[in-house]
Amino acid sequence: MIDRHTKLLEIVNRNKRIEVSRLSELLNVSQVTIRKDLDILEEKGLLKREHGYAVISSSDDIRSRLAFNYDIKRKIAHLASKLVSDGETVMIESGSSCALLAEELAYNKKDVTIITNSIFIANYIREGGAKIVLLGGDYQTESQVSVGPLTKKCVKDFFVDKLFIGIDGYSPKIGFTGKNLMRAETVKFMAESAEKIIILTDSSKFSERGVVSQFKACEISYLFTDSNIPKDILENLKKENVDVRMVNID
Repeated sequence: MIDRHTKLLEIVNRNKRIEVSRLSELLNVSQVTIRKDLDILEEKGLLKREHGYAVISSSDDIRSRLAFNYDIKRKIAHLASKLVSDGETVMIESGSSCALLAEELAYNKKDVTIITNSIFIANYIREGGAKIVLLGGDYQTESQVSVGPLTKKCVKDFFVDKLFIGIDGYSPKIGFTGKNLMRAETVKFMAESAEKIIILTDSSKFSERGVVSQFKACEISYLFTDSNIPKDILENLKKENVDVRMVNID
């Protein structure tokens, strides 16, 4: 995605609904160029077009979440991709930052294999160079992932060094949390087949709390986030020997 697309998405995300003419003024390009940009972003599912307007979707599906804090998540994904070597096999669970990591690996690494339960990720990087192994299971429509006992059976056949996951929230008392029980259980199945658990999340998740306990801080090897992570949480995570790596927010 070119820088103008990222800036355009940030503007639309901030305003929720904005005129094409106004986008043209803010980005100093023609309305024809803006309309072409919006076509590309709409095809990716990152926004919607109405007559004369660009609109951020209000739904909670993964495409809508991908558009929220897109530039920060893209930087987090780029930083996390440096952990992965050419020729490596990794496991990636669903989540917007994880989807952008998969994109980084598929287009910028050589001979990488990605094992995932995310139908969205498999489709999102289908034109990249990565080999994709898609785990089966019960399909969850909104998050576009496979979950449940069948997914557990599928993942038992694999073992990797790194599992990358997203989170829905954090609590100092119970650790990292999720919103969906079946998905949280499936992530735990996947973690049994990995040496290291690596979390990718923007700092906004540290002000939220899911309803399902997922992982204690001591179980996490790396956390990739941004520099707006609360200082007290950062210190607590470091005390639990979590390797926290941050991207700066201007």
